[in-house]
Amino acid sequence: MTERAAVQDRNGTTEEAVNRRLEAAKVATSVSFLLAGWGFATFAGRIPAIRDSLGLDPAGLGLLLLAGAAGSIIGLPLAGKMSDRFGTATVVFAGALLSQLGLIAVGFTAGVVQSTVLTGVALFFVMFGVGQWDVAMNIEGAAVEHGLGRTIMPRYHAAFSLGTVACALAAAGAAALGVSIVWHFLGTAVIVAPLAWWATRQFLPVVATTETSAESGTPSEAANDSGRVRSPWTEPRTLMIGLVTLIAAFTEGAANDWIPVALIDGHHLPEWAGVMGLATFLGFMTMGRLAGTHLLDRYGRVPVLRVMLAMAGAGSLMVVFGNWWMAFIGAAVWGLGISLGFPTGISAAADDPRRAAVRVATVSTIAYFAFLVGPPALGLLGNQVGVLKALSVVSLLLVIGFFALPAFAKPSEVSVAPVVVEEDSALA
Repeated sequence: MTERAAVQDRNGTTEEAVNRRLEAAKVATSVSFLLAGWGFATFAGRIPAIRDSLGLDPAGLGLLLLAGAAGSIIGLPLAGKMSDRFGTATVVFAGALLSQLGLIAVGFTAGVVQSTVLTGVALFFVMFGVGQWDVAMNIEGAAVEHGLGRTIMPRYHAAFSLGTVACALAAAGAAALGVSIVWHFLGTAVIVAPLAWWATRQFLPVVATTETSAESGTPSEAANDSGRVRSPWTEPRTLMIGLVTLIAAFTEGAANDWIPVALIDGHHLPEWAGVMGLATFLGFMTMGRLAGTHLLDRYGRVPVLRVMLAMAGAGSLMVVFGNWWMAFIGAAVWGLGISLGFPTGISAAADDPRRAAVRVATVSTIAYFAFLVGPPALGLLGNQVGVLKALSVVSLLLVIGFFALPAFAKPSEVSVAPVVVEEDSALA
């Protein structure tokens, strides 16, 4: 498979040059996360407009979102293998390009043709591309994190959140000005695709590795008694990390897809105010991710996340049971509380750099199942009990995540790997 946590030096390249390469990859990965957030929020911020253009009720909107979920569920398990075979740079750019072409198609099929079926097909390809893009850039982020020897994953996800905030504000402006989803989505694609190409050119070079020690040939810690490398799908800790990350992804996805609709339909606010509610959630989630690195380093993953998940549950209940201004406060608390769940799950999966890629891919696949299937399921439930009441499910799931958090603790025998500079590898 491909190990990208170690930047090797075959031709006497200095450690300073290696560090420059890692810093360039760090910036490029941050740009990739920001662009992914922008691209995703472009669609999420215009969901009410798409719903109105297609004339969908909550159940119909949930089924439309389910088409996107299907694209990701099919694509996500392939992302790790594709990254191993072709490198994360290729997979990230291919996913970005596919998602943006699909987004243009969504704008046309929903805004001009007004066909729910064709919009669903286009959304399938959007989310297939997003899934490939997301898993591959998380694998790249884990590699850079190990190479630098310090925790930076929450800041990558802060860049994603920053992209979603900026785009949500742009979507609110577009909605207020009456800009059609066709022109909005086309403009986004023209910006995102070229920048994604530039960013992936700065990624770390692909370094082929195996699951055994390079010097001794001894099996890695995940090998079983027969010498076979253990699948991450059979590792209890990896699966528990996946469960908590799944709940965090569900909580985040429910807010991304349903806060605007909940504020518009449940609290009877105009479309621009609903989108501003999403921007509030995303803004506070971004702040949580920027400050979260210091909290995690000082107090540890488990204590910090226990407080944060409790905040997310309280915030979601404020959105459900409060009046309109309490709902805005609740959106802020919800965003702040859930800010560290997903990125810390990725970091926990990557604690052992030898197995980081496969474990990150596994946890991402588990998590995005909820991130993508959960919101459509909420739509079906919302059709029966109302969107606001359907969101109360979020707080119930967070209770389960609260008690599964010990899996996030760093194993005592695992440490973050520093930059590795070996004698016989060239910097690409």
